[in-house]
Amino acid sequence: MAKKVMKLMTELSSRKWISQLMGHFSHSGISRHVIPTFAKTYGIPVHEAEKEIGDYRSLNEFFTRRLKPGMRHIDASPDALVSPVDALITAMGSVDSGLIPNVKGQDYSLAELLGHSPHLETYKNGFFFVLYLSPTDYHRIHTPVAGKKLESEHFKGKVYPVNDFGMTHMKAVLSRNERLITYISHELGEVAVVKVGAMNVSSIKYADATQDFWNRGDDLAYFEFGSTVVLLTESGTFEPLPTLHSGTPVKMGTRLGTFHRK
Repeated sequence: MAKKVMKLMTELSSRKWISQLMGHFSHSGISRHVIPTFAKTYGIPVHEAEKEIGDYRSLNEFFTRRLKPGMRHIDASPDALVSPVDALITAMGSVDSGLIPNVKGQDYSLAELLGHSPHLETYKNGFFFVLYLSPTDYHRIHTPVAGKKLESEHFKGKVYPVNDFGMTHMKAVLSRNERLITYISHELGEVAVVKVGAMNVSSIKYADATQDFWNRGDDLAYFEFGSTVVLLTESGTFEPLPTLHSGTPVKMGTRLGTFHRK
């Protein structure tokens, strides 16, 4: 019974206008007064932030903060794929003929996740990571490879929570929520960075919408409040580090594995 009530409440709160209301508050000057409490509640390492906590003009400005230079090490190995975010790996593995298996007990259709894009053929037997960003995490998204933008696609959708309850009990959250997808061509193949919106995420934005080439670790985009990134690699091009598994926390710039040189 309790589970049914929670699902109903989640359905009702998944409307975009509710997240937009939260977004309006988080952008307001009044919201700056809750920043110290917010930071303390979630144990946010404020010493890493680019500015002093009192210099942020709104909760959203604090939440989308940049870090001081040198706070993250970007793996320099020429064949490396690095994490685009600070996150928890909630699922990882091989894509099986267009199926992303066992993400919190659910299988996902690659075609639905990518909105039936022609690019899906590139990833039908590739590798995937599901990277969950909690409110504690740094929320800017960086490029996992050095490369050129092939295409960007935006899909409007719901704003279901991507926390453990939402991912476990709501159907196909990653494919039903709002998504901003960046396809990047690099020296050893192609990757897709799928940025998935969530409850209280008022928007997903590019750091610079006109940019079409990035070095590894460059600023790519950011969430306005917590969400998830699904990272996909081209079929037959990638080998993950054997030490990684579901439940492993990673920092932006951490090596996730190695691309094969053809």
